[in-house]
Amino acid sequence: MESEDKGKLDSASAASQSSLEGEDPFGDAVLIAVDGSKQSEEAFDWYFQHLHRRENNIILIHAMEIPVMPTRETWDQQMQSSNKKKEEIQEKFEHKLKALGVTGGRFISGIEKPGEFIVETAKRENVSYIVMGTRGQGKLRRTIMGSVSDYVVHHIHCPVIVSRT
Repeated sequence: MESEDKGKLDSASAASQSSLEGEDPFGDAVLIAVDGSKQSEEAFDWYFQHLHRRENNIILIHAMEIPVMPTRETWDQQMQSSNKKKEEIQEKFEHKLKALGVTGGRFISGIEKPGEFIVETAKRENVSYIVMGTRGQGKLRRTIMGSVSDYVVHHIHCPVIVSRT
């Protein structure tokens, strides 16, 4: 289940969703994964300090947490919590974009496994590259639990910049 939340971040017209108002339509489409962690915020900041060009089209992506073993009683509560977190993340990065003078952008969220959601969205949006953070898990933990950045790197068609700070 995927929803695209354009909200205040999207200033593009419905007829031209891939280009942002006031932006050069020939800029790169850049997908930046955000999840509310310190690492994702540092990756966002690194991108803007080192790579951003004014004509780039920014797409922020957030995979909402899939409720764990929900019951009928807990489903609504877990979904409300996930939606609240998504709204907080969207608002936070909206303010960061505004402070950086970025005039547009899109925020895409969905309830899916994060790695798969990032890869599917990147393909659908035909992005030039992906920027994301990593939590720097150890080899054993990454082997058992998996790593979103590892999944994305091995399943995508474009360059992936993994910021490890």
